[in-house]
Amino acid sequence: MSAIYKPNQTIELISFKLCPFVQRSVITLLYKGIEFEIKYIDLANKPDWFLALSPLGKVPVLKYGDDVLFESAVINEFLDEITEGSLMPSDPLQKAKDRAWIEFSSQVLMAQYQTSLAKNQDDFAQAEAGLNDKLSRLEALTSDKGFFNGEDLALIDTVLAPLFTRFAAIESLFERDLLANFPKLKALGQRLLALPEVSGSVVENFNSLFADYLGNAESWLTK
Repeated sequence: MSAIYKPNQTIELISFKLCPFVQRSVITLLYKGIEFEIKYIDLANKPDWFLALSPLGKVPVLKYGDDVLFESAVINEFLDEITEGSLMPSDPLQKAKDRAWIEFSSQVLMAQYQTSLAKNQDDFAQAEAGLNDKLSRLEALTSDKGFFNGEDLALIDTVLAPLFTRFAAIESLFERDLLANFPKLKALGQRLLALPEVSGSVVENFNSLFADYLGNAESWLTK
């Protein structure tokens, strides 16, 4: 029997508070109106019960009743498929394109992560150059209005939103606008960050935790 979401279904998302990949799934859960609980763990001290659930030892992990899913892209598509109003295009080719750019967006997140954690100005400049190369590709594809594909929100947008959360935090905390040369992406980020599902997808003290994380990592941004 196919899984169909029913209210009061036991759903638990396992996370840690700064994870962008978990944030993707939280946005989808909120946008789809799915009731869920979230459990935070310390990734530096992963509990045995978590390692038993997650073959890769990574978050997010979604517990759906007695079943367990891992990998944010897989979790997001599952959540989309068990609820009404798909966030994926109906056209097979466009759907495949979105999946490809969702995968690419994970690489952009990693480039953003490397840039944020650079320990000196030279390393920062090198990491930022790699990040900008990837952002240029997204900029060329981003719609001038609405969301990434156009008027309708899609899963690709829930995947991109955590990028913009962190770009906004960096600009707020360190007065550095990493999207200054990407006007379409910057506008898309502003539209996404205005959504309650996006603003509500992180803990209230996210910026403070993010600043502490970068400070502890001796990021050049904090110096």
